[in-house]
Amino acid sequence: MRPLQGIKVLDLSRVLAGPWCTQLLADLGAEVIKIERPGTGDDTRHWGPPWHGEGDRRVAAYFLSCNRGKKSAAIDFAKAEGAALVRKLAERADVVVENFKVGGLEKFALDAASLRAANPRLVYASITGFGQDGPYADRAGYDFIIQGMGGMMSVTGRPDGVPGGGPMRAGVAVADLFTGMYTCVAILAALYGREKGGEGAHIDMALLDTQLAMLANQAENALISGRDPPRQGNTHPNIVPYQPFDAADQPIIIAVGNDRQFARLADICGHPEWVSDQRFATNEARVANRVEIVRLVSETIRQGTAAVWLAQLEAAGIPAGPINSVTQALGDVQAQHRQMVRTIAGVPLVGSPIRVDGRRADSDIPPPALGEHTAEILNSLGLDADAFDRLKAARIVG
Repeated sequence: MRPLQGIKVLDLSRVLAGPWCTQLLADLGAEVIKIERPGTGDDTRHWGPPWHGEGDRRVAAYFLSCNRGKKSAAIDFAKAEGAALVRKLAERADVVVENFKVGGLEKFALDAASLRAANPRLVYASITGFGQDGPYADRAGYDFIIQGMGGMMSVTGRPDGVPGGGPMRAGVAVADLFTGMYTCVAILAALYGREKGGEGAHIDMALLDTQLAMLANQAENALISGRDPPRQGNTHPNIVPYQPFDAADQPIIIAVGNDRQFARLADICGHPEWVSDQRFATNEARVANRVEIVRLVSETIRQGTAAVWLAQLEAAGIPAGPINSVTQALGDVQAQHRQMVRTIAGVPLVGSPIRVDGRRADSDIPPPALGEHTAEILNSLGLDADAFDRLKAARIVG
């Protein structure tokens, strides 16, 4: 039995933050019904190439990445009968997740107040760019914009004045993904609270809030020092040495986290005297003398191959590793051992990282075809075949 077995989730979200949240819930055992527009569905179904499948069954890899474990019901809730069907589903749901603009669902009576009035135990999660209130509440939110506005890009990338310098967005949509994860945590907390108090909740999640929260030590550095953290490329603002170094054949990452590890690194490099040098004896001193100690370590590392250095570093208990491509990372022996790459119904997918009591918590249901479960879901509401055919002919369902 998966932890959320018996929990019903109505997913009105699309693109990434909401679907990422509901995929996590599905992995944990919840029944997730994804409501999509007939004929087109979630925008990300069309965000290719690359594509999986052919012809009418062709779907973008982007969609596959965040919709495992769900059922798809194609219902046009912009039409009155479609909205009524979704409201009936919400009456039977434990959770609703949506990422429309603030107030965007009120005209369909699918907003939090309307649905929770009919179902007080409902946990209703709203995901927007800037939250349900404030001067930016009416703005649309996009990950790229949020990474820029939220400070992430100011600390990502190489410093100004060096080749390739300038602000850089992260290689995946981190604001969307983290918001999806934070929303999942909030939903789980609200479900637990419901068990004690009997009432559901309205969860208000904003991409900008999440982006600010996940600045972590960089935000705290700014609050404590009163200065903006510099953009440092692949170096660390608080720890040295903690960055890539070029070995004779390829770069490797060395991440020295404390003075004991630095002493072992000094021995491996053949320079035990670094430890007694007051410029390098402590992490604080190494941060102050970053350029010099990085130069000395670099001169040593480039004299040997990556494989030789990595073996020595591992033996000494110093965190280190290669810089893999995505395919190299997915094919790594550890990733393969942990079965992080799965194939479900012919669809290759990255599996869930969550394990509970030795079992991985992810769904065995592949991402759904558009409207694949519409008839099944509407039948559960008591809709007969004739009524379904009428709604389909009217393009209210698909």
